[in-house]
Amino acid sequence: MNQPVFGHVGSYRPGDTFRNRIDLSLSGVHRPRRTGVCGTQQLGAESIVLAGQYEDDDFGEDEIRYSGNGGRDPKTGRQATDQVATGTNLALLKSVETGRLVRVLRKVPALDGGPDVYRYEGLYRVVGSCFGPGKSGFGVYVFRLRNL
Repeated sequence: MNQPVFGHVGSYRPGDTFRNRIDLSLSGVHRPRRTGVCGTQQLGAESIVLAGQYEDDDFGEDEIRYSGNGGRDPKTGRQATDQVATGTNLALLKSVETGRLVRVLRKVPALDGGPDVYRYEGLYRVVGSCFGPGKSGFGVYVFRLRNL
């Protein structure tokens, strides 16, 4: 499935879990195997994954604050430079404009104590964004998403 899909994919619904990023990709729920955002700057974001990689992410009950991409040191994982308006950050900015629905997935501990899994949280709308200093002091994009 290489065509963009905004909304649910197949019969997958909130609460469904996936063993790993490969399963996410094969299901079509989140096609990229590594990146946290699936989308283009022309159409917007189709899906995002919160995997605990960015210190400015916050999964709240009413709203998700999702950090943009870039600026992290590959060795330490810490924010080391400002993020820029390119690639997937532009896809999320486009989603603010279009209002298209975004699938949200989150890395969570498995119920049986096994390895972490990815849980489909449902459909969200990107309702806003801002750029400013994050917890590290570097400029980051933060996108606000609200559950339908």
